[in-house]
Amino acid sequence: MNELKLRDDILDELGYEPIVDAAHIGVAVDQDVVTLSGHVGSYAQKLAAISAVRRVKGVHGIADEIEVRYSSDAKATDDEIARRAINVLSWDSVVPSNAIQVTVRDGLVTLTGKVNWYYQKSSAERDVRRLSGVRSIVNNIEIEPHAKADNVKMKIEAALKRHAEIEAKDIRVTVRDDDEVLLEGKVRNWDEKFAVENAAWSAPGVKNVKDRLTIES
Repeated sequence: MNELKLRDDILDELGYEPIVDAAHIGVAVDQDVVTLSGHVGSYAQKLAAISAVRRVKGVHGIADEIEVRYSSDAKATDDEIARRAINVLSWDSVVPSNAIQVTVRDGLVTLTGKVNWYYQKSSAERDVRRLSGVRSIVNNIEIEPHAKADNVKMKIEAALKRHAEIEAKDIRVTVRDDDEVLLEGKVRNWDEKFAVENAAWSAPGVKNVKDRLTIES
């Protein structure tokens, strides 16, 4: 794809994203790799900008150089962020009570602990990313499957076939040590790539997913 056309498409998509101020984001394209620079007002806005770029056809890689800058009146100390994070996690019925530990340093939030399901791990991160003062998140929450699944491969392949947007015949699923899934093959776009990952994570007993899927040119 023409680099100028791809850049225009990305700028249009950023402008279409309601919570992103595209005027403060720089976009550079080198072949099919996009570099994002500039600054945004929150970590959630940064993730929204990256997500918007992923939706654009022709983007195969993203280099994220966006900074999160809070205004002086919106800054929060690390202990304030930690207290807010603990509170918001306690309000989330999806996240097991007292299962997650929070460490904050210079706005970088590290989540640790153990849960039974991937959706609990991702829900905890979504809760924290909305908080003011958060600059980045490291999600080190471990998944402890409540049961081993001998038929993980069959369940994932069946889920892939149920998704209308996924071309399952081009995807290879390998299960190692009963709880680690390796995904290989080609997908048509980022949305399909994420859909395949979600199908793998949704299988009971899956502790880790290694995504080696490539996006077709």
